[in-house]
Amino acid sequence: MLTPHWLGLGLLALAIATVMSVLGVWQLDVYQSKTAAATAKRAEGAPIALQSLFSINDGLPSKAVGRRVTVEGTWGPAADQLFITDRRFGDRDGFWVVMPLILTESGTADGTPGAAMIIRGWVPSVSDPAATPPSGQVSLTGAIAQSEAQDASGDAAKGRTLQSLRIPTIVDLVDYRVYDAFVVLSSIDKSIPAAAVPSQAPAIVPAPAPPTDHAGLRNVAYAFQWWIFAAFTLWMWGRMVLDAHRSNDSEDADQPDDELEPSGTVSA
Repeated sequence: MLTPHWLGLGLLALAIATVMSVLGVWQLDVYQSKTAAATAKRAEGAPIALQSLFSINDGLPSKAVGRRVTVEGTWGPAADQLFITDRRFGDRDGFWVVMPLILTESGTADGTPGAAMIIRGWVPSVSDPAATPPSGQVSLTGAIAQSEAQDASGDAAKGRTLQSLRIPTIVDLVDYRVYDAFVVLSSIDKSIPAAAVPSQAPAIVPAPAPPTDHAGLRNVAYAFQWWIFAAFTLWMWGRMVLDAHRSNDSEDADQPDDELEPSGTVSA
């Protein structure tokens, strides 16, 4: 392995593997930049009315996640407020406060009112004064967020403190239709007076990152391919060295004993 021939091939294999590893990291950076760019593009757009983005009867379009929207309506009943556990804010754990907003211009054909679930913000505990439910009319701006993957249907039977943010769980807890999306509150229009505004409010939280653009997953696959090629290059060098070593051992084993005796030795 330490002969000039194999040492030179080893250094060449290491150089090739290093280049391939760097290319893999570059592909991963391309994927991350695509995701970040898509997120920024959605967030930079001017807010539009939620009802104009998609219908309450439709599923959430993937391209709508992260879009800024405006929502007008009346806060739902205080009993319908929800809490989502294990939410980090700075260096503290707490809860997200989720409140339904009965929309002014949304509903179903049978007259059932429509609502959007608003993530009002973060509180350190469910008994914190900032978690006091608001009431009255409001006009707000926020960003669209999708349901989380973790199932919380078991929590729904125990109360209104859930482990995950999921519309399919919430629809069984309220008596009205809800949009297949959450709106993460960012600001409230102060020009519209509410009937009852709590003296404190939950801390505003940033909108969750939008889902991965599947087109960008190709870059992740390319990154893993480069890393596999790099590992294969080093494996091939090691295999070639091992095969050469075994070949030399085999040749030594096949050599006659008299050829192995030192010159000048007289046999009996």
